[in-house]
Amino acid sequence: MMLIRYISQIGKYFLMLKEIFNKQTKWSVMRNLIFKEIDDLIIDSLGIVAFISFFIGGVVAIQTALNLTNPLIPQYLIGFATRQSVILEFAPTFISVIMAGKMGSYITSSIGTMRVTEQIDALEVMGVNSVNYLVFPKIIALLLYPFVIGISMFLGIFGGWMASAYGGFTTSEAFIEGAQMDFIPFHIAYAFIKTIIFAMLLATIPSFHGYYMKGGALEVGKASTVAFVWTSVCIILFNYILTQMLLGS
Repeated sequence: MMLIRYISQIGKYFLMLKEIFNKQTKWSVMRNLIFKEIDDLIIDSLGIVAFISFFIGGVVAIQTALNLTNPLIPQYLIGFATRQSVILEFAPTFISVIMAGKMGSYITSSIGTMRVTEQIDALEVMGVNSVNYLVFPKIIALLLYPFVIGISMFLGIFGGWMASAYGGFTTSEAFIEGAQMDFIPFHIAYAFIKTIIFAMLLATIPSFHGYYMKGGALEVGKASTVAFVWTSVCIILFNYILTQMLLGS
């Protein structure tokens, strides 16, 4: 029974994705909705992303430095390891899991509250495609999500440089040399490909759980929790699949 329920939910999710692009809302209305979502989802996330990225980058650099105790190991490896960790995994994946909590709970609770207060039913009565009206602006807004991840990458490496250079773990020159060493441009492309996929998951999975929830105010909170769990699970799963496809030999 549990398997059938999961398959049913997955089918309903893909039907919702199809419905998003049917019967578009007028552009004059949609434009304002998109700007509101950019403000709520992207701009409001920059502060927490910047704070976490800077200090986690510093922690990665310090942990690397503390584990390179052999004097024969060159110190520029601290910068190299920090860059690789931040660009390949920390910025795109770790930040996306955190955003599943911040953005995901906001999306689920806002749509779920509209469902509970029958605002979605009112939209349907007026002949509006409620799925397009509610979910499409979030998808468009989250096309800017790679911009957030780009800032996270920069601040993560910058935080690593600050922590290692001013903490006395290595020289500024050695860290920068390591950060520039053997740089593979495709790693940036790989990170942003992952980020676009994660952005779609962040926009649609919490929307699905909010849109199809049943009950009252208590169920809105439960739906937010379930949405966070499933968004995180899908991000980790897609992270594995994309890494195997894009970097695996």
